[in-house]
Amino acid sequence: MQRPRLRGLLAPGALALLLWAAVGLVVWAWPRPVEVSVLMPAPFADATAPLVAAFNREHRELQIAVTRGPLDTEALSDLAISSLLLGDTPYDLLLMDVTWTPKYAAAGWLEPLEPLLGDNALAGMAPGAQLGNTFGGHLWRLPLLADMGLLYWRTDLMDAPPKSLQELAATAADLQRRGVVPWGYVWQGRQYEGLSCVFLEVLRDFGGHWLRLGDDRQSDLDSPEAIAAAGWLGGLVRSGVTPDAVANISESESLQIFGAGQAAFMRNWPYAWAELQKPGSVVAGRVGVVSLGNGTQGSWGFSLLKGSAHPQQAAAVMRWFTSEATSRDLAVRFGYTPVWQSLLDDPQLQEQLPLLPVLRQALECTALRPLTPLYAQLSDVLQRQLSGLISGSGSAEAAMAEAQRQSTLLLRAAAPGA
Repeated sequence: MQRPRLRGLLAPGALALLLWAAVGLVVWAWPRPVEVSVLMPAPFADATAPLVAAFNREHRELQIAVTRGPLDTEALSDLAISSLLLGDTPYDLLLMDVTWTPKYAAAGWLEPLEPLLGDNALAGMAPGAQLGNTFGGHLWRLPLLADMGLLYWRTDLMDAPPKSLQELAATAADLQRRGVVPWGYVWQGRQYEGLSCVFLEVLRDFGGHWLRLGDDRQSDLDSPEAIAAAGWLGGLVRSGVTPDAVANISESESLQIFGAGQAAFMRNWPYAWAELQKPGSVVAGRVGVVSLGNGTQGSWGFSLLKGSAHPQQAAAVMRWFTSEATSRDLAVRFGYTPVWQSLLDDPQLQEQLPLLPVLRQALECTALRPLTPLYAQLSDVLQRQLSGLISGSGSAEAAMAEAQRQSTLLLRAAAPGA
C-alpha cells in the first residue's frame, strides 16, 4: 500500500502549532533586558520620567525602573534603610541627599564607585559640586544636581543688594521702619534641617565652624563665632525684622511671604526663582538674587547600593542620569542647577536661565555640612537649641553651650574605643 504524500502541505491546526513553537523558541532564545531599579524622591522621579521613557525605548538591552519615593527627604531615607536592613534591597541605585553619604558608607550600605567609574569621575564638575561625595578615601556618590542657599532681594526697593549680614539687617530694619514692607527678612526657622542650613551660612559668615577645624570629632558650637551667629539670628526676631512666626516657617512659607511682597529679603534655594517669575506673581520682574558667599550645599546624587545584582549596568545608568545632556534638559525644563562647569559657562544656556551666573558664582564657595555618620543626630541637637532661642527662650550663650555639651557627648560616645 502506498503511503499518502503530504505534498508540502500541512493541516491548518498542525501549521499553527509549529508556528507557536517557533515563536516560543525565538522568545526563549532572545536575551531578557537587564533592569536597573532606581529609588528617588517624587519630584525627581516626575522630572526625569520623559527622559527615562526615551532611554527605555532606545535601549532594549537595558531598562530603567524608577520607584517614585516619598516627597519628604527623611521618609525616603527611611524607606531605603528599611530595604537595606532586610538584607536584599530591591533597588540598585538611590538618589541621595548630600548629608547621607557618610552614614550610608560607614554602615556598609554602599559600593565604592572608583572600580566602576574610575578615579576622575568628578572631573569637569564645578568645585562646589565635587564636595560631599567622598568619605573615608572613597567615592560613594555621583552628583545629579547642585543646590545652595541664596539671598533674594527686591530690586524695586534698593539699588544693590547688601554686602554683609550687618548691612542686610540694617537695610531690612530701615525698610520696615519706614513702612515700605511689613517684614524685613524671612528665612527658615522651623525646627528641621532648614534651620541648620540657615545657621551654617551665618556661622561661616562670622568665621566659625560647626566642628573644630582639623578634628571632626570635636564640636565648636561654643566658640565666640558660633555664639555671635546664633545671637544674630535671635536678634532678627527680637527686633521684629523677622516675624515671630519664623519659628514655624519653612521654604514654602518663606516663599509665600516674599512672593506676596511682604518682605524685602528672603533666604531660599534656587527653585524659588522660577516660582517668583510665574504669571500673576506680585514681585515678578522685581527680584534680584545673590550668592550668600557660603551658601549651604544641598545637592542630590546617585549611589550604588550594596548587593546590586547589576553593578556594571547600574554604573552605566548612573553616568547617563548625570551626563551633560541630561543635566542640560533638567536645567532648561525645571531650572535645576547643573553640576558641570561647561554648562554653567555656556552662553546659550545662560540666555535661557538668567540665574545661571549667580549659581556659578555660588558653586565656587559653598558651605558643606559636617561629613560624619552622626550628622543627623548633631543637626537635631543644634535645631532644638536654636528653636528655643528663636522662640524667645534663653540667650545665645546658653543655647550654644547646651548644643556644645550634647554634641560632645554624641561625638565621644561614637569615638573609637568609647
